[in-house]
Amino acid sequence: MKIDTVELSNTAVRVSQYPTDNKPEFLLVGRSNVGKSSFINALINRKNYARTSSKPGKTQTLNFYSINNSFYLVDVPGYGFATVSKEKQKKFGLMIEEYLKTRKSLKQVFMLIDYRHKPSEDDYLMYNYLKYYNLPVTIVATKYDKVNKTARVKQDKMIMEAMDIKEGDNLIFFSSISKKGRDEVYKIIESYLEIV
Repeated sequence: MKIDTVELSNTAVRVSQYPTDNKPEFLLVGRSNVGKSSFINALINRKNYARTSSKPGKTQTLNFYSINNSFYLVDVPGYGFATVSKEKQKKFGLMIEEYLKTRKSLKQVFMLIDYRHKPSEDDYLMYNYLKYYNLPVTIVATKYDKVNKTARVKQDKMIMEAMDIKEGDNLIFFSSISKKGRDEVYKIIESYLEIV
């Protein structure tokens, strides 16, 4: 996939602010600091387009990135970080739920987890939450390059067991440094673009 144009076209906190052109949308979810911004930048081939931050909780809106004028990557606030107040977490939760419930153009969810660690209770809950809405999910294990080769078999097994991945869903090992996994993500996106 060749990325020609990228534009942050909409930032939304409610349905009335979503794009209205019905282009396919791909949702990105994950814990704060899982590497969503790096994932976006790796996909769109831009260094700092989505701003990475060492301070979790930076994304506070639904951000719609229009790619090649043909689809959207939708970035939402990260979950599971203690420094964000309970009230704000609840607000983020309702905002994401409203999107999941109402969005007909949502085609696939890319759920990011940190390959270096055992998936958290929050990760497991989020996965089951997405399955409740019958959404196709690809689990993307980020920071793959940060685990040495000998430890990877153990990590793979641990992730598979902890997440209990449902039939039809995918698991992709991803590195924003080496770009491992990027072509697999492109393939999934392209499969929906061909249908349209």
